[in-house]
Amino acid sequence: MKTVCLDFGNTRMKAALFENGELKETHALEGDGIEKIKEIISTYRPEKSILSSVINHSPEIESILSENTNFHKLSILSKLNFTVPVGKPETMGADRLALAAAVVHFFPGKNNLVVALGSCITFNFINKYNEFLGGSISPGMEMRFNSLHDYTALLPVVKKDWNFPLVGYDTRTNILSGVVLGMAKEIEGIISAYDEKYSNFNVVLTGGDCTYFAQLLKNKIFADPELLYKGLYAISETNN
Repeated sequence: MKTVCLDFGNTRMKAALFENGELKETHALEGDGIEKIKEIISTYRPEKSILSSVINHSPEIESILSENTNFHKLSILSKLNFTVPVGKPETMGADRLALAAAVVHFFPGKNNLVVALGSCITFNFINKYNEFLGGSISPGMEMRFNSLHDYTALLPVVKKDWNFPLVGYDTRTNILSGVVLGMAKEIEGIISAYDEKYSNFNVVLTGGDCTYFAQLLKNKIFADPELLYKGLYAISETNN
């Protein structure tokens, strides 16, 4: 049984192919994503599909998936393995729902904090009773680099680089130290605050850069760059 899981974020559109519960491969989608989705369906013939989207994607995508697979679009109306006792659950992003589903499935009975590194950093807290209580959102790496350029007269746009000193020696390395190390210390501090408040506490770091940031953190964490895909697969199995 094959399932294609689609994740449309603010900066990238991606797809992952699962076969009998195992993640086989991932694909990046260019443009509106339609041609690549058609290619995936034609090549692999998945029986099921699920879409998590936080953007205004082309309506044709959902039509293609519905016509060729058992399709489910992730929303607050989806059947989930956790509850959302917050003020306005309908405003929660689909990506955060998928991350919560993944940690409840893989780390049951724990107070779980998922730290997702993307366009923004999202801190997502799901307690040991499988309740998604919320968390926090702060700017991601690219947003921080770009804002330093956009809101100053002379600072350049700096690209991420993991080789930087604690004490920057020029403008570029000053910005790298401030942004990358600043993010690491922010994440570390928030993890410590949760750890002081909750026992039986577990942290999962995810997103494309999670393995690099894991090396900068003192806290004991589990890094899984594919966590969102796994959450989407679990939700697809429940809803399809």
